[in-house]
Amino acid sequence: MSAGLSGALPAPIRPVIAGFAGSRIREVSKIGMERPGVTALWFGEGDRPTPRFICDAAAQALAAGRTYYTSNSGTPELRQAIARYAMRLHGQKIVPERVTVTASGVNALMLIMQALVDPGDNVVMVTPVWPNCADNISVVLGGEVRRVTLAADERGWRLDLDRLFAACDGRTRAIFVNSPGNPTGWMAGAADHLALREFARKRRIWIVADEVYERIVYDRACAPSALDGASPDDPVIVVNSFSKAWCMTGWRLGWIVHPQALGETLAKLNEVNMSGPAMFAQDAGTVAIEQGEGFIREIVDDYRRAREVVVQRLGAMPRVRLARPEAAFYAFFRVDGMTDSLATAKQVLDRANVGLAPGVAFGPEGEGWLRLCFATSPQRLSDALDRLAPAFA
Repeated sequence: MSAGLSGALPAPIRPVIAGFAGSRIREVSKIGMERPGVTALWFGEGDRPTPRFICDAAAQALAAGRTYYTSNSGTPELRQAIARYAMRLHGQKIVPERVTVTASGVNALMLIMQALVDPGDNVVMVTPVWPNCADNISVVLGGEVRRVTLAADERGWRLDLDRLFAACDGRTRAIFVNSPGNPTGWMAGAADHLALREFARKRRIWIVADEVYERIVYDRACAPSALDGASPDDPVIVVNSFSKAWCMTGWRLGWIVHPQALGETLAKLNEVNMSGPAMFAQDAGTVAIEQGEGFIREIVDDYRRAREVVVQRLGAMPRVRLARPEAAFYAFFRVDGMTDSLATAKQVLDRANVGLAPGVAFGPEGEGWLRLCFATSPQRLSDALDRLAPAFA
């Protein structure tokens, strides 16, 4: 048997990578993805396909031969569309030169941390948080993640800014905030963003704001943003993605809004990582931004109804403790008596045929919790809740 088939490597790789456990969410999904009848609520995506008008735009671009390399910063058309979109949402003058198009939101985060973090540097991070946000710093780049956990009670989640600022020191390169948050559904307020921006200016560190869920919010059209009130030269970098608001998870298309002076650096990093997203995908993204507002309103209405069903039914199960999420499309719930969320997620998969994400995937502070993505059809959601009820009785 060859070395490759036996699992032995023919030569060493980096020890930190060799020892990397990978995603605990994927660990659960690998068990259940091929099972018949499984209701998969583990990943952060809905079950709606990308809307037809976006797919048509991609098909037309392919038919027109739009299959070549683009500028490392993105096509002019998409950068202009994103700049107009961000200006409309956040009331700030944003020129296309402040926009870099990326192959997904997570690729955007990787480029940013490559620009900011040397081994031994630290990033102060609001947690619990999607695991890739921390792993690209600590595993891939050799930086330190300093976790500052949101406080939770029956009303929801709260950020302690004093604790967050106290975690910063001379090796802190950035404060990372995912708002609206995955997995919690927490949302930073305008006062939080202002305080963060003033602290970052004073200390000359970056605010990296992951805002991919900014449109999946239930009491307004758009969540408060790090861009609101920011000047073009503030140390603020905002990541966004087409995945959530336009149901384009598989397209791998995102963007960064940043100070203009950072654009050349990000273009160089895009070049050495993957050059840039496909031209036809960027054409589809342009159409999504320019024509997609009605679709966004429609899916947010659907998610709002699903949220209420989950809060009422899941929240009523005897062992479950669940606060109504402010935004995003997750129920992040505590289960009384649960000490191993990964084992519990696997047991629920076996017994109920429902796939959930284990809380520990989002950091040690997530132990004792599970995440359910409710961006699914009413019937699938109802069936899943029926099957979950015995597990949490």
